[in-house]
Amino acid sequence: MPRYYQLVDDRFSSGRWHLGAPVDDRGEEMDPWQFKHGKVLELGDVPRFPLDVPGHALDFSWAAFSIPVVHDRFARLFESLSVEGVQFIPARVEGRPGPWFILNALRVVQCVDDARCAEVQYWKPEDEEPDKVGEYRAIHGLRIDPSKVGSARIFRIWGWRVALIISGDIKAAIESEGLTGARFVEV
Repeated sequence: MPRYYQLVDDRFSSGRWHLGAPVDDRGEEMDPWQFKHGKVLELGDVPRFPLDVPGHALDFSWAAFSIPVVHDRFARLFESLSVEGVQFIPARVEGRPGPWFILNALRVVQCVDDARCAEVQYWKPEDEEPDKVGEYRAIHGLRIDPSKVGSARIFRIWGWRVALIISGDIKAAIESEGLTGARFVEV
């Protein structure tokens, strides 16, 4: 059975930068949640990420709201692996030469294995969030059912789109290339 990993930011890398929320050409903050819907995006502006904390650049990092921002090296690796289901949206990082991209996963897969997770909580009608009822409110110790993933090698999870999942071959390639900033949690 293939192995899958949650791709997360290594927030504790010493001397690293921290990116803020994306802004448009007018300096207005862009909707950060649009990058988690699993849909191709056509943006009118090239998002710009301010440096909240200056430091050394990373090939992979989360900006505010866990938006995955990657260097061209990361995007080229995905291209060489023929990874489908991902859009690399051109972006800028304040004061840093690029090219930079927002990694936008285009697939959303319903694959959480509730029984194997440490804990799952669902949104309920009494939570007064009608658009979220039935989705996950919290997941601790995330585990997925690989038999439900199909051919996806990168995806978000239905009902818990904050999680960005990659296949084991992508993880191995990122490590082999020595790309910086990524941490992997097996799911």
